[in-house]
Amino acid sequence: MPEPERLRDHTTLRLGGPARRFVTATTEEEVVAAVRAGDEAGEPVLVLGGGSNLVVADEGFPGTVVEVATRGVRADVEDGADPGCGGVLVRVAAGETWDDLVARAVVSGWVGVEALSGIPGSVGATPVQNVGAYGQEVSQTIATVRVWDRVLKGVRTFAAADCGFGYRHSRFKADRLDPWGGRHVVLEVTFQLRQGDLGAPVEYAELARTLGVEQGERAAAADVRAAVLGLRAGKGMVLDEGDHDTWSAGSFFTNPLVDPAEVPEGAPAWPQPDGRVKTSAAWLIDHAGFAKGYGDGPAGLSTKHPLALTNRGSATTADLLALAREVRDGVQEKFGIRLVNEPVLVGCEL
Repeated sequence: MPEPERLRDHTTLRLGGPARRFVTATTEEEVVAAVRAGDEAGEPVLVLGGGSNLVVADEGFPGTVVEVATRGVRADVEDGADPGCGGVLVRVAAGETWDDLVARAVVSGWVGVEALSGIPGSVGATPVQNVGAYGQEVSQTIATVRVWDRVLKGVRTFAAADCGFGYRHSRFKADRLDPWGGRHVVLEVTFQLRQGDLGAPVEYAELARTLGVEQGERAAAADVRAAVLGLRAGKGMVLDEGDHDTWSAGSFFTNPLVDPAEVPEGAPAWPQPDGRVKTSAAWLIDHAGFAKGYGDGPAGLSTKHPLALTNRGSATTADLLALAREVRDGVQEKFGIRLVNEPVLVGCEL
């Protein structure tokens, strides 16, 4: 009898025990059939993309894991077409690798996702978390999201306005059937992108400084991608098999949204439309006594960025969660702000 598939081989943290059943789905029909079969059997179902936003229990998963391995990128204009014709709609299968799409967009002159370079994971995961970095979010360019609705048992298409996008949030994240899985399984995402050589206005101060432009100015999309990849690599946020600092789920905690009076003196503060302020989880962690490289066990903070919790090579999920609790509780004790984990916890909790 073959060995069960180990989820640590499918997550960027390289953590997680065996799956009871593992299905690799290469077509939309296979994705729907596998999810539907698990649901109808009354067993747990975990839909897996790139595994970059998952923390899976050491005990594994007691149901069916459906790996979405669909492929396909279809644009309504030819690559290299005259950018004077305006915009382009790009339909992308959920299983496509996100950074491959960004690289293709830059080469093709499709503008609006270049600052999201280097983010691991699949295209289908991006609307769920409303993935964002360096001043861009996918919600700014998503036109529609096509899904399999596990409750209605049918395919639905949501316009961007109906996706409930917010900071690291969407209706796909909110409408959960269980702690690790949503009601909607993303099948395809359609992006509406501009055409041209210049990227979108650079809104993030660190990126603007790196590019040598003022905030709000534009730079060549290829230069933006190169600068973002350099910044991310310097923080251990670009996957590298030989660098344990990149054995992580990226930013482990979201930047908290708090009342202005709650922001500690000296902490970054970004005003939000609802009157609250977003502050920096990395700053809070560092100033609560958890500097880069913190921890002397098999799990520790990245030596490049305090917001990444890493597997130093022999960690277990239990090791990582113990560190996460220590950091979360330390920040709350110091500043009265409770950090919230960004990765999805599967079979485990903080």
